[in-house]
Amino acid sequence: MSGEQAEGRPARTRRQRSLRESLGSIVLGFELIIVFLGALVVFGLKALPAAVALGGGAAVVVLMIVAIGLLRWPVGIALGWIIQLIVVAAGFLVPAFFVVGAIFTAMWTYCMVAAARIDRTTKR
Repeated sequence: MSGEQAEGRPARTRRQRSLRESLGSIVLGFELIIVFLGALVVFGLKALPAAVALGGGAAVVVLMIVAIGLLRWPVGIALGWIIQLIVVAAGFLVPAFFVVGAIFTAMWTYCMVAAARIDRTTKR
């Protein structure tokens, strides 16, 4: 069955993802895990009521999943930037988030700038 499905139809080829989309999804995927664990920290430290801490964390996690799905379009990139601002702003609740937010924002910035430059040069 090399290259064909069981019904005799040719296998569907996968869409070629840009480097910006690939690296962005990796950064947001790892950040998603940290935000989930961070929501548990905010809950455990009682920095916010339980419903707000866990509900807010869940909302940011869902927002990240949506952003990962939309990274092929400019709205996904913009949503990624908004997420970075939210994570940095969480530092007002738990100061360690300033450090976490700075690290992920730096990684996001580097990935978006470097990958966009590489994508431009490989399309020519």
